[in-house]
Amino acid sequence: MAWVKVPPENHPLFHAALPKDPRVETTKLFGGVAAKVNGNLFAGLFGRSTMLALSEVDRAEALALPGAALFDPMGDGRARSEKVMLPERMMRDPAALRTWIARAFKTAARLPPKTGKTGKSAKPAKAAKAKPRRRKLRLAVS
Repeated sequence: MAWVKVPPENHPLFHAALPKDPRVETTKLFGGVAAKVNGNLFAGLFGRSTMLALSEVDRAEALALPGAALFDPMGDGRARSEKVMLPERMMRDPAALRTWIARAFKTAARLPPKTGKTGKSAKPAKAAKAKPRRRKLRLAVS
């Protein structure tokens, strides 16, 4: 899939489909919106559709939908995760979108909470040592 900017009209559709649960957090991701529960991403807008993190059983069912595919953000045919891109038509079916997002939410809510960031950005920054200044010697020429 070639890079496609998230249509602005998909934002309110996505927000309306999210579970009404106080644990749901939203954040910006790929120029769209993503939803997390306990720090675990479970849904997000990408291109003209929605990407979901589903259980193995739900993933198989979702991939059986015409137009669904594994999440391939670079569009080079290599899925980067087990997440699923729903068919674009789901954005025009609020009830179906809400159902699929709820399934992803249930899966992510069962995962242990994430605490803090992981990877390079989680490492504490090292204090920079003050380097001694070198002074240039100037020779006086007379």
